[in-house]
Amino acid sequence: MPSQNAILVGISGPSSSGKTTLARLLRDVLPNAFILHEDDFYKPDASIPQHATGVADWDCLDALDLSAFESALRHIKQHGLPPSDLVSKEDKNSIGQQVDVDHAVIDDLTWKASRWMFQNVPPVAIIDGFLLYSEEMEGIRELFDVKLFLKTEFETARRRREARSGYVTLQGFWEDPPNYVQNVVWPNYKQDHAFMFKGGDVEGEYNDEKLKELGISGTSSEAQQSMTKCLEWAYGIVEEALGNFKE
Repeated sequence: MPSQNAILVGISGPSSSGKTTLARLLRDVLPNAFILHEDDFYKPDASIPQHATGVADWDCLDALDLSAFESALRHIKQHGLPPSDLVSKEDKNSIGQQVDVDHAVIDDLTWKASRWMFQNVPPVAIIDGFLLYSEEMEGIRELFDVKLFLKTEFETARRRREARSGYVTLQGFWEDPPNYVQNVVWPNYKQDHAFMFKGGDVEGEYNDEKLKELGISGTSSEAQQSMTKCLEWAYGIVEEALGNFKE
């Protein structure tokens, strides 16, 4: 059995791709799971970098306290629970537009997952974040036992993000200025994730060879269009990881 006390499941993708929704669904389905939000590791408001357009850039690598984030992940892997001094501000934020999920599927997966209560497997730590797998985060990326990636088209991400009221920060509240997605969020996403797609087109096909090399599982087009299908897809991958751990 691997010498670790938690299975780390990463859920990444562009802003408003459904990461937090999926994380919460998986947490509710699995018998021994908890969530760590990458957004809880933003730097203080005054330390957020300024974008070339003159606004704060919350969607770049330098906005995050990566040292604290990596330390928390290693703590979870060693101890099986989050650091005791970590207080989440992310749970105060809305997850945006509510999505329809087939409750019969949730009940079925919950029943299937109940068998893991009686198996010798560690807790499942679900980590959701907009930036988990970039090339600049190789050290953090390799800590994950399961790497899930949710692909979303620009217009979908823009519509969902603009429907949000804003975000609780360490020292206040942030509301996106006009055109923030097209000027800041999406260009940053493309820059950090182009390597995962053929020809660098983040709305096109995955670079399957690269994803296989890195152990990243990307959503199918079917799972991309339905949170119910996305949950089934994600649960299947996590269940396989639990089975491999038990072996």
